[in-house]
Amino acid sequence: MKNTALTHVHEKIGAKMVPFAGYNMPVQYEGVNAEHLNVRENVGVFDVSHMGEFFVRGPKALDLIQKITSNDASKLVDGKVQYSCFPNNDGGIVDDLLVYRISEEEYMLVVNGANLDKDWAWVNEQNTMGAELDNQSDNISLLAVQGPKTIEALQPLTDVDLSAITYYTFVKGTFAGVDNVIISATGYTGAGGFELYFPNEVAETMWDAVINAGAVATGLAARDTLRLEMGFCLYGNDIDDTTSPLEAGLGWITKFTKDFVNSEALQAQKEAGVTRKLVGFELVDKGIPRHDYLINDVNGNEIGKVTSGTMSPSLKKAIGMGYVTKENAAPDTEIFIEVRNKQLKAKVVKLPFYKG
Repeated sequence: MKNTALTHVHEKIGAKMVPFAGYNMPVQYEGVNAEHLNVRENVGVFDVSHMGEFFVRGPKALDLIQKITSNDASKLVDGKVQYSCFPNNDGGIVDDLLVYRISEEEYMLVVNGANLDKDWAWVNEQNTMGAELDNQSDNISLLAVQGPKTIEALQPLTDVDLSAITYYTFVKGTFAGVDNVIISATGYTGAGGFELYFPNEVAETMWDAVINAGAVATGLAARDTLRLEMGFCLYGNDIDDTTSPLEAGLGWITKFTKDFVNSEALQAQKEAGVTRKLVGFELVDKGIPRHDYLINDVNGNEIGKVTSGTMSPSLKKAIGMGYVTKENAAPDTEIFIEVRNKQLKAKVVKLPFYKG
């Protein structure tokens, strides 16, 4: 089990620790609901240092990224971030990721911690054009500071104008006395805020500065409920090696204006139309949907499976996502979730669940 540079800090302040993505990670501190609601209303901080950071450099950097990602990275300018995915050769997804353009010949790819080794092997295998690759995942720590009061809390820690960093852009600057911190207006909560990238050696300094500025320590359980309220996909649940980006509602990051891994097959799928779709649903009956529960239609026919589900702390109702047949994917369609041999009524709803 790997530790982050902050594992000892989490343990010291009483976090409940669990194995996650091969790391010893804090799942909660004072409780999921309180942490979740604090991020929606105030500001919280997550240690997400398990995420991976690959640097792609040199004159062939963009060529490699264009080949391995579904989105069009040629649209990026310095300081811009793009959400994308690595398609595999079988119509599925190797991983979803963020692409940062640092300069014309330097990019940073931020990948899921659980997929680090798989992704690194995949990127190297596809690198037939000789781009320079550098895996810095073990040396970089990452804090996600999220919530509507983030700018107010963090601005005293930096001379960078945080309000000028627009969504999905980033700057490098001095933060809490540390130089060259990547301050990125990204996150996985839909609550606004920043993600901060810096070397492991200064992790404790950064954590203390953010906590002292008013951010509340927040665990991965709240990160999961927050992202689910926004309808954001979680790799391993809602998307994986067998789900196509088009089925997952990620057509908007799948650009057929260029060639990329398996693009011909995905284009054919787009033209033919998908047979199943990832949808959001709310339970009408009482209960909580969980990963892998069966989804049935009004006649009791199995039409899919739940991929993510929870009791939404913000909405006080049970919500979930899952793949269903195309015929049952329209909003307001009545579906049934099988919970311990009971058929619980639910209805398909438009994402996101939480409108803010």
